[in-house]
Amino acid sequence: MEKRVKGSCTTILVGKKASIDGSTIISRNDDGHEALDPERLVVVNPADQPRHYQSVISKVQVELPDNPLRYTSIPNSILKDGIWPAAGINSENIAMSATETITTNSRVLGIDPFVLGGIGEEDLVTLVLPYIHSAKEGVIRLGSLLEKYGTYEPNGIAFSDKDEIWWLETIGGHHWAAKRIPDDAYVVAPNRMNIDDFDFSAADTLASADLEEMIAKYHLNPDFDRVNLRHIFGSSSIKDTVYNNPRAWYGQKYFTPEVEQDPMDQDLPFICHANRKISIEDVKFVLSSHFENTKYDVYGSGSEADKTLFRPIGINRNHDVHILQIRNNVPAAVAGIHWLAFGANTFNTVVPFYANVTDTPASYKDANGTFNLNHMYWLSCTTALLGDTDYDFYVDMRNSYELAAMSAYRKIENDTDAALDQHQSDIQTYLAAANQKLADEAMKRQTKLLGDMVIAGSEKMKLRYNLND
Repeated sequence: MEKRVKGSCTTILVGKKASIDGSTIISRNDDGHEALDPERLVVVNPADQPRHYQSVISKVQVELPDNPLRYTSIPNSILKDGIWPAAGINSENIAMSATETITTNSRVLGIDPFVLGGIGEEDLVTLVLPYIHSAKEGVIRLGSLLEKYGTYEPNGIAFSDKDEIWWLETIGGHHWAAKRIPDDAYVVAPNRMNIDDFDFSAADTLASADLEEMIAKYHLNPDFDRVNLRHIFGSSSIKDTVYNNPRAWYGQKYFTPEVEQDPMDQDLPFICHANRKISIEDVKFVLSSHFENTKYDVYGSGSEADKTLFRPIGINRNHDVHILQIRNNVPAAVAGIHWLAFGANTFNTVVPFYANVTDTPASYKDANGTFNLNHMYWLSCTTALLGDTDYDFYVDMRNSYELAAMSAYRKIENDTDAALDQHQSDIQTYLAAANQKLADEAMKRQTKLLGDMVIAGSEKMKLRYNLND
């Protein structure tokens, strides 16, 4: 089996009492091993959902129920390796993000090896999201699929509804564990096993039936007086200290700055509490971050050794950032907001698309492998590439653009929410029109940013000669 991996993501989860407006938020940078991999925003209507599913990578075949829900999706544009839907919100306002590639160890793989013909990141959203009616139900359905078909890779998967957020991590080929995120907490999860302390008897945990027994039978617990799943099933490698832990450290530093921690610490906490309520803008900043205001900033003034020591959250291999928000202070028809941006996240903004629609704007839906600045994916990637050539010169333009763009998007969203009662007869058409307005506004503002950067940057080109002309 030739395995294609998007194994470089970062996840942020925010409970409803930890967010500024009472929403649940699950979010992730969908990163890969290559800099460019065009993605799209689509809606999968029930008629388009497969009933007989076969994975491209593993060739596993799964028979699916005949009553799928509609859902938003962020698939690849080039489908030679499968759909890779990444994330979405279904028509009952249940959200799913899959996956955060995590770590494992030889002790568990010696007991429960990976299954080459199993399910993996390519498949999970398609197999689960259209069939679930709560976040917890998502955990249970995915858990049963893992037990039946197995998996060929270790992953973390987020689920949310208007009340709860659950985080599931796969363990070996067939096992899994999940934890409900407290309402007043947040999580920053990089590419490692993230769940730490775990109580198998608690109401806020779920796991494969024999997981606790397996730990005892095979003497897997290295701790004397606790059950810490990261210690038992994860890694504690040198790579973690430079590739994974610093990302959790920076996110926690941003949300809880009063807590002093070491960026290389293997035991940074899973469940955290911020010193303020968290906004969409906060989540986007962290998912775009590159260690700003520290000596590790890739674009900063630190030594080259410091600037290249740790893997940043924002990176050239960001393919999209999605922030899936389920709101509690609005009617259910407009509760699901699929915030989205494409490409490296240093020079873009997220756009708040309504999930309760049957189609998406062409500028976000039709990107393919051919470069085209009429598609947001390519426009965003181009802006980030130019910005990377002289970050300090372009960053103020980015900041002004980001403030103006997010203000414009929020105004459209607020106006759309306010007038909902006038469009009860055809809400989906009304929301599709709002999404088109948002996409048009986003394209206009992203194009202007790129144009401003080209005009200003042209004066700084090295290919010049001055002789009083």
